Amino acid sequence: MTTYICLIDLRDTAKALSFAAALDAWMSHLKAQGVIRSWRLKRRKLNLASQCFRDFLLEIDVNDLAQLEQAFRFAGRRDDDTARLYAMVHDHVGQADMALYRPFPDPERAERVALI
Repeated sequence: MTTYICLIDLRDTAKALSFAAALDAWMSHLKAQGVIRSWRLKRRKLNLASQCFRDFLLEIDVNDLAQLEQAFRFAGRRDDDTARLYAMVHDHVGQADMALYRPFPDPERAERVALI
């Protein structure tokens, strides 16, 4: 499994609950299409974080990089429903940083270590 991490700050004019509802609709759409495995949205608590962290943490789980590629291709589709749901989320986002994580040690690395 691979986890795509998004650290998000909203625009000054965006409302947090409106963002959460729009994100739920968008992520549910992606999950229904089978291009993501699961997702979680978390918000910084008590403003406890260093400067490099943003207000929201979005974690999107995919089976592998091939499924992540499918998700990106799906998001780029031009059908009305997909474009509308994406725009509803994007309109709330002011700043975002992304990262990609994997379980460690992964099965390939564990097998290699076992052979030594």
